Amino acid sequence: MTIQPQDMVLIVCDGNSARSQMAEAMLAAMSKRRFQVRSAGAHPRDRVHPLAIAAMDEVGINIRNHYPKPVHIFKHDPVKVAICVCDEASAACAAMPAHIEKLHWPIPDPAKATGNEEEQLRVFREVRELLHEKIREWLSQQQ
Repeated sequence: MTIQPQDMVLIVCDGNSARSQMAEAMLAAMSKRRFQVRSAGAHPRDRVHPLAIAAMDEVGINIRNHYPKPVHIFKHDPVKVAICVCDEASAACAAMPAHIEKLHWPIPDPAKATGNEEEQLRVFREVRELLHEKIREWLSQQQ
């Protein structure tokens, strides 16, 4: 499948506060913005998780101005691919129109990490690296 500049890749998770926000910014950067990238949540939280912001800052990607959005606001947008990064939001992805390619990447929720802040940040870093690998692999398959 070839994704055109007018097409959108929508990354969906449950809260749109960590994984999908990280993936949105990373995909936009790695693809050199050759298509639109957005993220949304089935049940959006009230803010982006501070440790997601910190983990992305470490690799030079700023998500400080990102905010959680509900998936339904993109129903009229030119979504070509929906990437669901958690099991909790799989119903939201499944409910999208049939013409949208749907991918499922079951990524652990770093917001559920326990321990002190450094231990939790380590989990956010692991998720960031997992997302990087999945995105790199997916981009290599795009024409």
